[in-house]
Amino acid sequence: MTERIGRREFIGKVIAAGASGPLAMAAGCSQQQAERAAAAPAKPAPHDIVTLGNTGIRMSRLGMGTGMKGWNHQSNQTRLGMEKLTALFRHGYDQGLTYFDLADMYGSHEYVKNAMKFIPRDKIMIQTKTFTRDAEGVRKDIERFRQELGTDYIDTVLLHCLTDADWTTKLAGAMDVLSEAKAKGWIRAHGCSCHKLEALQLAAATPWVEVDLARINPRGVKMDGPPDVVVPVLEQFHARGAGVLGMKICGEGTLVDAEAKEESLRFVLSQKCVDAFCIGFESIEQIDDIITRWETVVG
Repeated sequence: MTERIGRREFIGKVIAAGASGPLAMAAGCSQQQAERAAAAPAKPAPHDIVTLGNTGIRMSRLGMGTGMKGWNHQSNQTRLGMEKLTALFRHGYDQGLTYFDLADMYGSHEYVKNAMKFIPRDKIMIQTKTFTRDAEGVRKDIERFRQELGTDYIDTVLLHCLTDADWTTKLAGAMDVLSEAKAKGWIRAHGCSCHKLEALQLAAATPWVEVDLARINPRGVKMDGPPDVVVPVLEQFHARGAGVLGMKICGEGTLVDAEAKEESLRFVLSQKCVDAFCIGFESIEQIDDIITRWETVVG
């Protein structure tokens, strides 16, 4: 059966395909118009699949965080219970969100394992974090994490909550273990999350850090420093090919009114050094609200 479409839809298909010449003319567009339309940058969308720095890892621009008020192997997400959190993950995935940010500290591994009964492993990017500081402990963590997740490999494993200005010296053994795990194919990339400016600055200057998870929002809430100080550091990561992921976009639940959420989205989307970012959604309604506001922000 031949598909019947209107002129406006046909022009849209031509432009989306980047067509020019006779086909563009047939659609009622000049070749120059079609070329300009094809070259125009697409507006960023939550479900865009982006590449994380030079790692080759592909993921959605918007991700699902699991660490709201996370500590002692639990968080607001895991406190929802298995059934509700699995439903939340499935809804996010149905909206095109394929980036899942986890941590041992949050106790969220088994919940994602359960969600993978319904979500294909090869369609999602799993990031987790270890708070362990010694080599042998990190080695045991990596094996335990893979078992808890029920997967042979983890996309990214980060050293969690770094604060020391000399952490690369203190944690050299842990870094070596993560490098070995990458060589064995147990993880695809390694890096860190920082909770002090000095630690973040050191990470930016350290080639071992392939991925950085950074706190970023327009008001400097729960960040390593004010935005005008932190952003240049993130640009340093980006310039050397490291992947940059944003967190605390809504200030860990403090920037929640309509104006603040839209300001935060607008700000992080304007940062070319940020590849993707996660938000700690606690309900399906929160996911839908952010996606709707995203559309308002990008126009």
